[in-house]
This record gives sequence, structure tokens and C-alpha cells, in this order.
Amino acid sequence: MVLPLAHATADTCGGKAAPLAVLLREGLPVPDGFVVPLTAHRDAVECTADGSPRVSPELREELARRLAAMGDPVVAVRSSAVREDTAAASAAGQYESVIAVRGPSAVSDAVRTCWASARSRRVADYWRQVDGRATAAAPDARGRAYGFPTPGGDRVVVAADSGTPDVTDVAVLVQRLVDADVAGVMFTPSAPGGATRVEASWGLGLHVVGGVVAPDVYEVLPDGKVRRTVGDKASRVDRTPGTGAPDGGLSVRAVPVRERAQPVLDDATAGALAALGGRVASILGRPQDVEWALAGGRLWILQARPITVPLPPLRPVRPPVDGAVLTGVPGASGSVSGVARVLHGPDELTRVVRGDIVVCRDTEPAWTPVFGVAGGVVTETGGVLSHAAIVAREHGIPAVLGVPRATADIRDGARVTLDGTAGTVSLASEGASLRETRDRDA
Repeated sequence: MVLPLAHATADTCGGKAAPLAVLLREGLPVPDGFVVPLTAHRDAVECTADGSPRVSPELREELARRLAAMGDPVVAVRSSAVREDTAAASAAGQYESVIAVRGPSAVSDAVRTCWASARSRRVADYWRQVDGRATAAAPDARGRAYGFPTPGGDRVVVAADSGTPDVTDVAVLVQRLVDADVAGVMFTPSAPGGATRVEASWGLGLHVVGGVVAPDVYEVLPDGKVRRTVGDKASRVDRTPGTGAPDGGLSVRAVPVRERAQPVLDDATAGALAALGGRVASILGRPQDVEWALAGGRLWILQARPITVPLPPLRPVRPPVDGAVLTGVPGASGSVSGVARVLHGPDELTRVVRGDIVVCRDTEPAWTPVFGVAGGVVTETGGVLSHAAIVAREHGIPAVLGVPRATADIRDGARVTLDGTAGTVSLASEGASLRETRDRDA
């Protein structure tokens, strides 16, 4: 019912576990663990009347045995779906992960959380957008219209409890948690002779992949030279010492000012990381998007998946010459003009109509509906390797990231031009930037 990680294959354990198994068998530094395979999820769904999977007593017992054999460590519990982490689509950040849990009961709950995420509207919407299938909204018994936002619609419609989307088969990966001092994401070169791109911040990598901080950016050139841009790493996530709670056992704290402008990697470590990425890409046979961690001076590979869309060129972030052009990090290539829609949380997504330029502090998985409607995205934080930037590139939406004070300096309703290749946001002249008067509820 449960397989050692080293025995995982894509057809038994999904897209995330399989490449890690290959790397583990090749002797690369991958945390040990095991996988609850796809068949366990299918059985759990079939055994319930409502299709909501539950962890059986037999599986709970096996989880307890596996965890005891590992020494009862704190673990990370993550999805490994059939279509996840493939060359066609990453599904970056769409399925749930539960980080820093300990003990059979907490791990069982985390497994169920990962299973349940396969039925989420976020996941259903992502795959429908990737597949290019339109889904019309249908009124419920009270006459309210719900539905999945799709490329065919003109407005973001956030689905409520309006039925159950198709279940995507999902395995669950359980690995020993790496208590990272520094962590982040690395994209190996997309072509021979190219550079390795690395984004990094203090603590666990959740704030890097989630786009919550402005990470350090490292470009490791083929000759070993390293170019770096130090980001403002204002906060960090770590495991709360001595805990392994079902809710994650994590703590978020502010980074001291003196450490925010301090590079988290020296050139030698950045070079070693790039070399490790080269081995990963060589073994897996194509350029890779790699999540990694550094703990006690040792590098670890936490995830490896194919790069689905090439990165925009790396350009230095320059301060604006005047207030008419704001600058940030090129996140997804392309240029687009439209009406700025300044949002302060996912509850405002329904204000977005087709072609709007979404301006927000950062994006999280709950923002997925935006990518089927928005003309472009501007964020105040985050890097080009974050989940949101990856999804924007997959959907062909220009994006500029890390624009300081974007939600304050760009007025809701103003017309802007976003250049995701150059990393700029141009504001219209004063006369043209007044709030548009069109009726958005028409």
C-alpha cells in the first residue's frame, strides 16, 4: 500500500515522486521517505459515498510503521498527481502541501489534505485553462451563478459549492523535512552554454515559491562567474522548534534589517548549486526547475520538474527616472496595455474583467482564476521562479514582479502598459489615467 521513495515511478506514484526516485537511485542528495501511491487514493475515493477520500485504518497503521522505521521524524507531505510536474504543465502551487508534521495522526490528516486538494476548484480551473476547455457558469437553486473562470469568459467567477469537479489521481509523497538555513528555486540552462538562474532566501523555501519576498537572484555563468542581485528578504519561514502540528508547525518572523541586504549564498555555494543542477538535468534528460535547500552546509534537492516555458532575459532592476515608469523584475514576456485593477486580496478577484492588468502585493494559489482572464499581472514582491510567475508564463500572460509600492503608486482604474520582457510598467498621462467610468457590472 505504501512504497519506498526509491521505488516510485510515474505510473504508480505521479509526477513529483518519480523524478526524485530517479535522482535518489543515482545517489543525489534527496531526503528519504515514502509514497502513498495512486491506487491508495483511488481506493479511498471508491470506498466513500460522497467521493471524499478518507484514510483507512489499514493505511494509518502502515503510515505509523513507515514513520517509526524512519525514526519518527518531522516530515513534509506533498501531492504527486498524475499530470503534475510534467513537461506539458507544472501545476505549480495548485495542489496542497503540508509542511512540518510529525506522527501517524498528523501525517494521516496531511495525506487526506493532499487528496482533497485534487478535488479543489483551483486545481480544476488550472487544468481547464491548460486544456483550453470552457465551462459555463450555471445558476444554483437560489439563482446565483457559479462556475469556473475560463479563457472563454469575460469576468472572473469564483466558484462556490456548486458541484464536484473531476477527481485527478494523486499520490502523496512523505519525506523527512530539511530544516533549511537557506532555500529557493533553480532553473538549469535551457540551452547549452546558458546560465543557471537561482533565487534564494532565508529559512524554508515557502516564501520564495510563494512570491512573498523579493529573493536574492544569482546567475551562474558557464565559466563559473556569478552575478547577483540581493533582494529585500523581509520575512522568513522556519519550523517551529519542538513541534510537528497538523497545521504545519511553522513560524513566520521578520528578518533583522542588517540581514535583509545580506546575500544568503556565497559564490562558491552558488557554483556548487549550479553544478548539482547540471547533474539533475543530465540525469533527467532535459532542463529542470529545481527546488533546493541548504542546511548545515549541505545542499538538498527537494523537487525537480521540467521547465515548461523559458525565462525572460535577466535584466537589472533600475530605479524609475520619474513617476511615469515603474520598474521591477521581468516575470513573463510580452507587452500589454489595459486598465489597472488594484487588488488587496483574493476576495476582490470578481472585480477583474477580461484584459485588466491585475496589481497586487503578491499572488498565492487562490489567485489562479485571474490567469484565465487578466491581460497582465504586476506584483510588489516575488521572483521570476515563483509559482505565480511560472503559471503566468504557462498561460502567456505578461508579468512584472517586485515593483515596490505598486498597489499605492498605480491607481485602480488607471490605464497602464506592462512590458514583461523589460520589467516595466508605464503609467498613462494624468489626463488619460483618470478612473474609467465604464460600468463594470454591465
